[in-house]
Amino acid sequence: MKHKFLIFALVFFMVGQGFSQSRLELTLKEAQDQALDHNRTLKNASLEIQKAEAARWQTLASMLPQVNVNLDYSNFMGYKLNFPGMAIPMNPSGDLTAQVALALSGAQLVGTQLSEIATKMAEINFKKTEQDIVNQVKTLYYSILIMDETVILLEKNLDNIRKLHQFTENSVKVGIADQTDADQLLVQIATMETTISSTRRSLEMLYNSLRLQMGAEISAEIALTQTIDDLLNVEGALQLLSADFILDNNFNYQLVKQSANLSKKQITLNAWAYGPTVSGFYQYTKKTYFGRDEGFNMTPPNLVGAAISIPIFSSGMTYSKVRQAKIAHEAQLNTLADTKEALAIQHSQLCYNLTSAFESYETQKKNIEVNQRILENISKKYEQGMASSLDVTTTGTNLIAAQSNYVKALMEVVTAQIELEKLLNKDNQ
Repeated sequence: MKHKFLIFALVFFMVGQGFSQSRLELTLKEAQDQALDHNRTLKNASLEIQKAEAARWQTLASMLPQVNVNLDYSNFMGYKLNFPGMAIPMNPSGDLTAQVALALSGAQLVGTQLSEIATKMAEINFKKTEQDIVNQVKTLYYSILIMDETVILLEKNLDNIRKLHQFTENSVKVGIADQTDADQLLVQIATMETTISSTRRSLEMLYNSLRLQMGAEISAEIALTQTIDDLLNVEGALQLLSADFILDNNFNYQLVKQSANLSKKQITLNAWAYGPTVSGFYQYTKKTYFGRDEGFNMTPPNLVGAAISIPIFSSGMTYSKVRQAKIAHEAQLNTLADTKEALAIQHSQLCYNLTSAFESYETQKKNIEVNQRILENISKKYEQGMASSLDVTTTGTNLIAAQSNYVKALMEVVTAQIELEKLLNKDNQ
């Protein structure tokens, strides 16, 4: 019976492990959607919108009537109020007071406008965070595919070098090659194995970063179902070069513009310190005595009041606050102008980067093909005794360098395209 229980527990554990280690097969669009649904940074940005909306309603609520109800109990412990010729008992009593009050000022009205701007900024920041996450997932997706392709290329080269090494070892045994040639190839094999291991570790780090962006478990297995050829759209990317740069579509510019509006409203808010505050209230009081008679009662059951408060002199404090707000607004306008110019310059630079990246990519793509053919040619000549092991080693090193340059050029194309799409606020999914 004990053995049956252990077997059942083991099966249950294995089944549980199978369910916990999920497998995600994802296209780029699916990976981005997964991140938009589960990314915690984006969830926090959404909470900031809710927080700003709650603050806006708090400001609006301050302009609505406020109602308070108080219950009081008093016991004078048998004390009597003595007047000439009479004694008035102070019996235990209780008061029920209900008050409705309302206070209005220009500062409250401006406060609602400030809250609306804050809400708009939170919404823009949410969209910007969405854009950043989509871009990060896209960069990681491409990086993983490129790194996978790099591993495949390196392993192919490693297989070729191993074959040459084995050929050299056989040649050494029959006395037609030196052991030094075999040793040189062995060193190159070890170097390439180290490079492949390092690349695989980098690849796993990229997968972990992608899991983090998508809010997936660290144990989740991820399989990317698209290839570089599927995703790399040369014509679509080059079309970005002729796309109009609409400044108001850029999220960074929108945020700076809203900040300028916010600083302008701060001037009005501080200026309203010169303005009056109007308030009014209605109060109803019900007094109940717990003694045998009513006792001394001077509390009116109904009370209405109104007031207007007009600031006369603040020793220059209000003037200083208004002046500070005007200076801050002027500085914000300068920042807005700088941002406008900087984004225009950035647009020109990113177009240049994308053009240069594509030119470099085309060159490196041809370069890797040429170096691949050279290595194959040198390998054949080496087998025929028409090339040395040094030629093979040098050619192999050149191919690895060409592969590295190709990967770098490909990533530059991806990065330049993503940055330009981000600036133009284009759909990059």
